[in-house]
Amino acid sequence: MKTILNVIWLVLCGFWMFLGYIAAGLLLCITIIGIPFGLAAFRIGVYALWPFGYSVVDRHDSGGPSFIGNILWLVLAGWWLALGHIFTGIALCVTIIGIPLGIANFKLIPVSLMPFGKEIVRTDQPFATR
Repeated sequence: MKTILNVIWLVLCGFWMFLGYIAAGLLLCITIIGIPFGLAAFRIGVYALWPFGYSVVDRHDSGGPSFIGNILWLVLAGWWLALGHIFTGIALCVTIIGIPLGIANFKLIPVSLMPFGKEIVRTDQPFATR
């Protein structure tokens, strides 16, 4: 079932959201200071491309640097990526078939706003640690 949802997701919104994250990542990687933010954008972009079968979990070993990184991320890229998820989620919820995809879009908003201190894991191993 998750493969079918991922293929439908890819066609309807996943590819476009992926391109948004890649564009944000490339812009953020222009400076040396922005490279960690660009890498976070690429990581979330891959998750936004194929989200079913994966989940986001909090990393409990992250601390102050993650908090500061999240604040900078929110200002630099997070707010407009989250807006993309909001608008796409609303558009998908217009049809009955698109409701699960719209809900998945809404679930991507927290990680698009504050990605640091989070880890993307497979749903069959939700408690994976590094």
